[in-house]
Amino acid sequence: MRVLVTNDDGISSPGLHALAASVADAGLLPVVAAPSADWSGASACLGPLDDPDRVPVSRIDVPGLDGEAATGFSVGAPPALISMLADLGGFGPPPEMVVAGINRGPNTGRSTLFSGTIGAVLAGTHFGWSGMAVSADVAVTGGTGAVGAPGFVHWETAATVAQTVLPWLVAARAGTVLNVNAPDVPLTDLRGVRTASLAPIGGVRTVITGRDDTGLDLDLVDNHEPMPEDSDTALVRAGWATVTALAATGDSGLVLPVDEWGRALGRED
Repeated sequence: MRVLVTNDDGISSPGLHALAASVADAGLLPVVAAPSADWSGASACLGPLDDPDRVPVSRIDVPGLDGEAATGFSVGAPPALISMLADLGGFGPPPEMVVAGINRGPNTGRSTLFSGTIGAVLAGTHFGWSGMAVSADVAVTGGTGAVGAPGFVHWETAATVAQTVLPWLVAARAGTVLNVNAPDVPLTDLRGVRTASLAPIGGVRTVITGRDDTGLDLDLVDNHEPMPEDSDTALVRAGWATVTALAATGDSGLVLPVDEWGRALGRED
């Protein structure tokens, strides 16, 4: 099965590369096509484009992959449009599924409305695809660095959770959409997997840090407000990976085998 692997952080994100590797390790063929620039917060937008009649595309080498999967595409477009272009055959034969991420920062609660990572997955439902958005609960003010250094991200934890969930998603009804969030901890410290409701507010929030006659200065900060115990934000903060079926799934009775996934990850209740 061909699986579109995209994100909103951009083609150079190590989270994207980790997710593509997890798709390959699950026995699927990742088709990596991601924005050439950061489109975080783009939701499911299809533009604007510099030229509405042309989308820039360049081939790139994807780290950690070989064979056909090793060639990816840097695309001058937002994630949802990349899903549409993939369905149109822009990156080879159309895929049958989309996974997006690994997002640098949580996509929980109200944040799901604005995420370009989730927008790419929801756009895929218009083509009959199932999909999964994957995010790591990384402090939004951090950078990237070596193990143990400030800003280091445990991409492998979210990637392993995604790889564990993928076989179930492949077998699920077409159009099933999952939102996966993992804590930024070593895999050995992951408590397990839980079904979660969406928190009433997101894990991060926008603040105005300054203003003058020409505009407003904005920043993202971590949200430390208390959350319901069964919400995605609260559970991820407590060390659990969470899986939430989003509205596009159209099946309020969907049962997710989270205990089975936890056992597969070596985590017991």
